[in-house]
Amino acid sequence: MERGNQTGAGNFILLGFTDDPDLQSLLFGLLLSMYLVTVLGNLLIILATISDSHLHTPMYFFLSNLSLADIGFTSTTIPKALRNIQTQSRVITFAGCISQICFFFVFACQDNLLLAVMAYDRFMAICHPLHYVVIMNPRLCQLMVLGSWLISILGSLPDTLTILSLSFCTNREIPQFFCDLPEVLKLACSDTLINNVVLYSVAIILAVFPLTGILLSYSQIFSSILRISSDRGKYKAFSTCGSHLLVVSLFYGTSLGVYFSSVATLSSRMSLMASVMYTMVTPMLNPFIYSLRNRDIKVAMGKVLRKMVPLNESVDTGLP
Repeated sequence: MERGNQTGAGNFILLGFTDDPDLQSLLFGLLLSMYLVTVLGNLLIILATISDSHLHTPMYFFLSNLSLADIGFTSTTIPKALRNIQTQSRVITFAGCISQICFFFVFACQDNLLLAVMAYDRFMAICHPLHYVVIMNPRLCQLMVLGSWLISILGSLPDTLTILSLSFCTNREIPQFFCDLPEVLKLACSDTLINNVVLYSVAIILAVFPLTGILLSYSQIFSSILRISSDRGKYKAFSTCGSHLLVVSLFYGTSLGVYFSSVATLSSRMSLMASVMYTMVTPMLNPFIYSLRNRDIKVAMGKVLRKMVPLNESVDTGLP
């Protein structure tokens, strides 16, 4: 009864991770650490690609935009989860829930489209190297990124707007740490057929289609790599794609698993863990994945860090 009274009119309850008060401090510290690492790591990639002229190429331009999308993606969910833990309140207003769903879809769609664009970039670089500079010119790259942002914003509107027509039951408990649309739809008292049709239609257009493009691009890439005679050439070609493939596998494997298994019997705990993977872990790992075996990124990030960290020259020289 207390939890039911706590919701109020139009509010929802985010059940989050655990009810154990002894774990709240540990959970808060863990989430805050992951969030800071995600934001700082991706911000460092953005600054590195901007400041280093050697990284003014299509691949790093797309990577910086992916980092920006990842910052927005995590900022949509984690700050609210941290606030709920700190204030010991699990309430989120209806307007807050709708806003979270809208921005969540914008940044998730942007991730999908940018990963597809990056796969196309690798396809052109490996399969058509002689035409790469001409085709992947700065104007086209800017149009591709701008187009992906516009498509992401427009793609988030159908899912968001159709929720406004729903009425919800007394039980408004969402077994997530954010307003996950499939979970929200389960709480509706009115018919959700149109909402589900819209949800999976948008998922097919803005998730499955880009994934299909990625798979087609890499099928051509692998075919071209296998025709390279030297082992060194094969290794160099594979190394440029390995990081991107790993990110694609992590993101799509967990996100599509959550949404398409919601029609099956997936437990709330498994859904929660999968959501953690693609909303927190994957964006946090992206800077490490892309910089681990990329010397150019590591050098540029090192330069940015040296500029950001103040050098105590006055102490060394004895000046006041």
